[in-house]
Amino acid sequence: MKLNVTCLFLLFLSLNSFLFANGGADSNADAVTHNNEWVLCITEFNTLLSGDKTNITGIAARELKEKFSAISFHTRISPEYAYYEEYAWAKSRSAAAKSLAVKTEERSRLIFQGEPDWKYRQNIKRAENEIEKLRTALEEIDSNAPLINNEPVFKLASGNMDLVFPKAPDPGGEARFCASQKADAILFGAISDFHGRYFLSVRLFTLYNRAFVWEDSVIFSHDDLSGALDEIIKKLVIILSGNRPAALVIKSQPEETLLLVNRAFAGRGETELAEYPVGKITVTASALNYETISLETELKSGELTEINIKLNPVEYGEFEVSADTSGNLYHGALYIGKAPFTLRLPVNSFQYIEMSANNGNKGSIVFQTPDAQDYYHSMAVKTGKPLQKGRVEKERKIYYWAWGSQWITGIAAWIGNWTFESAYYAFAVSTGRSQADFINEKPELFYFRTGSIIAFGVASAFGIYQMIRYIVVSSRDETQLPKTGRKK
Repeated sequence: MKLNVTCLFLLFLSLNSFLFANGGADSNADAVTHNNEWVLCITEFNTLLSGDKTNITGIAARELKEKFSAISFHTRISPEYAYYEEYAWAKSRSAAAKSLAVKTEERSRLIFQGEPDWKYRQNIKRAENEIEKLRTALEEIDSNAPLINNEPVFKLASGNMDLVFPKAPDPGGEARFCASQKADAILFGAISDFHGRYFLSVRLFTLYNRAFVWEDSVIFSHDDLSGALDEIIKKLVIILSGNRPAALVIKSQPEETLLLVNRAFAGRGETELAEYPVGKITVTASALNYETISLETELKSGELTEINIKLNPVEYGEFEVSADTSGNLYHGALYIGKAPFTLRLPVNSFQYIEMSANNGNKGSIVFQTPDAQDYYHSMAVKTGKPLQKGRVEKERKIYYWAWGSQWITGIAAWIGNWTFESAYYAFAVSTGRSQADFINEKPELFYFRTGSIIAFGVASAFGIYQMIRYIVVSSRDETQLPKTGRKK
């Protein structure tokens, strides 16, 4: 019986060892890829401009840096993949061959060192075992190509992230520049004067084919800089991401609707088919007397996305604004007339009205316009004498001093009372005399306790008074929130 139990226990241990071995093999089966990042370096733009115009080169470079944040990865095409595969293969093989050569040379030195027989055999055997392992590793590298990340993370050079743009290399030195910056590609830019406008040209050099693969140019004015960069970046992002572009068409009503894609002008009413980089975009549509709409969608590689937008007209209501005195009314910062005044405002929206009375008083109200039709939409602005500049800050400072005085006098009152009670207790225990006798002998302790308690009471009363005063003063100029009407 004992023999059977022992056999079962050994069998259980064997099966557990087999299972754990299999689990370890599975956990280490994750493939290791090389070249997991694709780095672009933006160089300092070349310019022949002078004076204040030179600032536009720095603005353009910073805009490019910000716009490229939309790219998350770079898809390698076949020639580029083959280049990095060969590079990684040669690099790993070179390292393995170098390790093998070093170990072979170590074995050769052991043969001529003249060590004792037992030590000689041991070292030679160890060296030959390591050489055999290195030969096996080299053969595996020769027979197995390294795995290259086909969609590495897109990144800008570390200097570019800190808004540092290195000087562009001389012609012919682009590959060495890529190596020094640890970059896969370089973006060159140049801005020159063109009959009072600007001429911007950009070129992209990639390391894998050691040549310029793309270039473009645009003419623009100073106010059109953002639009010009959007036009170029839209094409460049497609190149850098390695994807086929997405297509977008927007149709909207009414016909005069202003359409923006990623805050850039896209057209009015209906846009023509245009290519955009793959990823999320924000479309904004607005028109006079219509509600503005902003929506987000994702564009996919090689697909056409159609967006149909119909804006809802804005509904208006009439709102009568009155005041307790005569004066000027302002809707926001816009003068609208004298009080009382009837405003035509969109419903369900927050509005701000300010009153500047003829006697120097001021007042303001903030309200939401309702859409209920069974209400009289009217409101009144209460005016008052405006506070002097710095009055609220002065009252706040006095309140903080009063609050601090409460703490100081409160601590003093506690110390005075504790000192008095402790001294009197010791006096009573040792002499058996009354508190009146103690006060006659130690009047300074009595006066200190009484004075600190009185000071704490005065400080507390003044603190409460100043707190109320500060609240009243600070709320005098606050904007009113009136009701917008009453039942008909």
